[in-house]
Amino acid sequence: MKSDLQKLAERLLNDGAGSLPERDQRVLNRIAKRAHISRDLEHEFSARLTFGERLSDRVAEIGGSWGFIVGFGVFLVAWAIFNSFILATNAFDPYPYIFLNLLLSMIAAIQAPVIMMSQNRQAEKDRLAAAHDYEVNLKAEIEIMALHEKLDALRIDRIDAVIAGQQDMIRLLAQLAEQKKP
Repeated sequence: MKSDLQKLAERLLNDGAGSLPERDQRVLNRIAKRAHISRDLEHEFSARLTFGERLSDRVAEIGGSWGFIVGFGVFLVAWAIFNSFILATNAFDPYPYIFLNLLLSMIAAIQAPVIMMSQNRQAEKDRLAAAHDYEVNLKAEIEIMALHEKLDALRIDRIDAVIAGQQDMIRLLAQLAEQKKP
């Protein structure tokens, strides 16, 4: 026996399936089949990442952390102290640290696109999450509509029962009135 929710989903599919967007039809089909809509998007998204994508995410995670900033600051200070004071006259990169500037430029040239790739993937993940949220919200709305229909049906049944009871009372009162007539 089909539930009210399944009947509602099938009715909506039959009445206006052609005019609904594909994802709405997918949600309604899942409701009709009593399938879950919720799913683990993080696992689903992570499962299809390539090695390069995982690597770029890790680089962005490390490069955007306070640990990296503090560690890199320590490295820069150590470089300056080492080349300016410790090696002094025999420094391999004396002030104005041209070799260090070259290294920093190369790191920035590589790190920036890697971080942008990671941000693009995060935006894609956000779009996927938004689409999933829409599907879950749509299912919730449809379930609420089904509950409203069920409540309306219960009210109608209750009203019908009250009316039937009143008609029985009127019939009994009419019989009593007939019996009391002389």
